Amino acid sequence: MERLIGLLGIVALLAIAVLFSSNRRWIRLRIVIPAFLLQAGFAVLVIGTPWGRAVIQAMSNGVSNLLSYADEGTRFLFGDVLTQAPYGKAVFAIGALPVIIFFASLISVLYYLGIMQLIIKWVGGAIQKVTGITKVESLGAAANIFVGQSESPLVIRPYLAGLTPPQLFSVMTVGMAGVAGTILGAYAGMIGPHLLPYLLAASFMSAPGGILMAKIMMPDDPKDIGIEPVVMPEASHDEEKPANIIMAAAQGAQTGVRLAVAVGAMVMAFVALVALANGLLAGIGSWFSIDGLSFQAVIGTIFRPVMWLMGVPWEESATVGGLFGSKVVLNEFVAFIDLGRAQGDMSAAAVAIATFALCGFANFSSIAIQMAVTGGLAPNQRPMIAKLGLKALLAGSLSNLMSAALAGLMLGVAPPLAAPPPTAPVTAAPTKATSTTTPKSTPATEPAKAP
Repeated sequence: MERLIGLLGIVALLAIAVLFSSNRRWIRLRIVIPAFLLQAGFAVLVIGTPWGRAVIQAMSNGVSNLLSYADEGTRFLFGDVLTQAPYGKAVFAIGALPVIIFFASLISVLYYLGIMQLIIKWVGGAIQKVTGITKVESLGAAANIFVGQSESPLVIRPYLAGLTPPQLFSVMTVGMAGVAGTILGAYAGMIGPHLLPYLLAASFMSAPGGILMAKIMMPDDPKDIGIEPVVMPEASHDEEKPANIIMAAAQGAQTGVRLAVAVGAMVMAFVALVALANGLLAGIGSWFSIDGLSFQAVIGTIFRPVMWLMGVPWEESATVGGLFGSKVVLNEFVAFIDLGRAQGDMSAAAVAIATFALCGFANFSSIAIQMAVTGGLAPNQRPMIAKLGLKALLAGSLSNLMSAALAGLMLGVAPPLAAPPPTAPVTAAPTKATSTTTPKSTPATEPAKAP
């Protein structure tokens, strides 16, 4: 029965989006309904149907095999001493960051061979046909499934300067709602490969989910409907192309290194800041005889009703709420690390819903990233990006929560995906800095409880 609360959550999310809409009269059901059905359809397929579960599990196995090749490179660089227990995948810098470098190099090679362009064009065409949005928006949404908000604007670079505010908002929201394929493996390393099917499903659901929220919260002006953005000459030049496949792999690896270093530095800084905040809050709590006062406890209490509406049992909603709050305020890496530690004390359904809710770039730092990337490619759009940043953050968060609510609803009629017991997720040494609000903790390697 508690899973069916997800229906109320879906209605609440749509109501919030309508409440913050810039013009409710311009909302087009021709776009909104197909986008919602497409997002819900993914949830039904991967959770509610045997063949859909088999397909997503097969995709998960394929990605897991790819990750094993990344392990070979890591082992060559660091040796067996560091890549095996008790270190190895239990250390974030060794288990997660090399995966980013490997995937960045692989995607660069796929771009050089023209394979990624074909995939993005095919997926983008399907999204355009189903939802009725412009070709430019659909291509940006399709690219975001595979490469994320930092790289997807390059696919539509010639058109960025000519986008209308609603079209730009759509691109920003889909970027906030999605994740990069280059770091999907890193997430799996943090929470365990048994949850990779949910990560893949959430990644695909992010595109229609982002379109859904974007077109409700900032619908197109009727006079602009059906008009494609024009190519701006000053933005139509191409980046330097690699001379051969080896250069493509090298360029991708260099990009991956920059991304891995940025991710590592960001996680290190934010975990330390959370530890500082927890130390201060614990001191304040001791003055008033409040035990267990922490950043996660405070933010978990704030988001607890929200996660309950997504289908999380009330007794676990504070824990999941704290994870989601950490993801929005800090970033998804910190939240996934906490989930990896807490999942041993959580039901399988709560872990699944949390995985969907956390799988997205919707956090405050993404506003700065979009201003730097998209604003750098189209300087004339930088003021509008700054103006729409917080609204895009809200829309992206609502998209992530919609995916979580749909997953929670489906888990009410179908069991969680069958999976082997999780292997040791990528975490740092246990500290108070990133402990969850769960009163007791057990190793994250324990299998999740049945719902």
